[in-house]
Amino acid sequence: MSKRTLAILAAIGATIIYGINHTIAKGVMPTYVKPFGFIFIRVTGAAILFWGISFFGPKEKIARRDWLRVLVCAILGMVINMLAFFKGLDLSTPINSAVLITITPIIVVILSALLIKEKITLLKGSGVFLGFIGALALVLFGAEIRQDAPNIPLGNALFILNATSYGTYLIVAKSLIEKYHPFTLMKWLFTVAVIINLPITFSEFSEIEWSQMPLEVYGVIAFVVIGTTFLTYLFNIYALKQLKASTLGAFVYIQPLIGILFALMTGKDYLTLIKTFAIGLVLIGVYLATKKPKPGL
Repeated sequence: MSKRTLAILAAIGATIIYGINHTIAKGVMPTYVKPFGFIFIRVTGAAILFWGISFFGPKEKIARRDWLRVLVCAILGMVINMLAFFKGLDLSTPINSAVLITITPIIVVILSALLIKEKITLLKGSGVFLGFIGALALVLFGAEIRQDAPNIPLGNALFILNATSYGTYLIVAKSLIEKYHPFTLMKWLFTVAVIINLPITFSEFSEIEWSQMPLEVYGVIAFVVIGTTFLTYLFNIYALKQLKASTLGAFVYIQPLIGILFALMTGKDYLTLIKTFAIGLVLIGVYLATKKPKPGL
């Protein structure tokens, strides 16, 4: 099997894990694990795994001048991003989650224009506009009365905060990613995140009644720590080394489709007219915002 084929399989694997995570993680919150308690487990577990695997990487030290950037990246990528996503998932629905986190490329386009003065073309501008109209439609008009989704508008707003935080993280972390080995960078980012998250998340973590927890809930926790946090990162790193960024970017459109289909198949969510309309706008917006213009245009 060629390296390219393996890379495509790795990208598909990461996409499937991300897609089904919306429904799987939602299924145990808040009955067995509250969202912030889940983040304590996720970040601590990932830190341990990345420290373990770092021994197979190069022996590197973070330069003193880079520690401030590491701190900012940890706050954006492993604190605000994760807390907003899991709290949003607790308050909203798996389909809304699967759709709204895909606006990250749109956020990156906007922030790149603001922070590093990248030009926004008419095509990208149209994509940004349509994507945000779709996201706004889900936030303002996607509310339903559901026992498992107590505050859908707030949850959807948190998904947008999640996407914004992660989009900013991708820009701020770019120079660190180019400078350090992934194992070195991730072990320190997650270590810093454990320290910052501790006072925010430990209270809900301490409320978990481990002895009362069904076996399948332990499986969900393992899936989120090992699959959604650890393996997806390794899969994406491998895929990035073998595939063009544009090829890997195409998987952005697959993730919400997997998330939606899995939520529908398991009966954990359903489609409404406003959801379908908003999903269409978001996906078209992301496509236009990330589409490369033809040479000469």
